[in-house]
Amino acid sequence: MTTNATTLTRRPQWRALEEHYQKVRDLHLRALFAEDARRGERLTLEAAGLYLDYSKNRVTDETLKLLLDLA
Repeated sequence: MTTNATTLTRRPQWRALEEHYQKVRDLHLRALFAEDARRGERLTLEAAGLYLDYSKNRVTDETLKLLLDLA
């Protein structure tokens, strides 16, 4: 029997995220903020009493696209 986790990691979208990780793993947040003056605004969200701030992670627009593809 295959678990959901195993199935997830076999998907091509998962592999795409793994490849993307190799590109972003050494990025510095300083550089990401320098490249995008609106990063702090663009990558935050507040809803239902929760405040989420993705800006202080190695998340790029490509990362978000790949995560949505996986979902």
